[in-house]
Amino acid sequence: MEVCPFQVFEVRRIDDADFAQLGVFAKVKSVAHGKKTAYTPRASTCQACGKCVEACPENAIKLARVSV
Repeated sequence: MEVCPFQVFEVRRIDDADFAQLGVFAKVKSVAHGKKTAYTPRASTCQACGKCVEACPENAIKLARVSV
């Protein structure tokens, strides 16, 4: 979140509906992290600089092209 120059990310408590869809291992990891997760409410501001990909310790971020 801190590395993004475009403020794409927001870290907050995971929504109950999103948590319910996680597998067992992911739920354990989520609880270990205080049930906090990153959401992208401003994804449209992303400029694909890749700083988030480099900084993510979980290797959970991938950049993908989308049609606009």
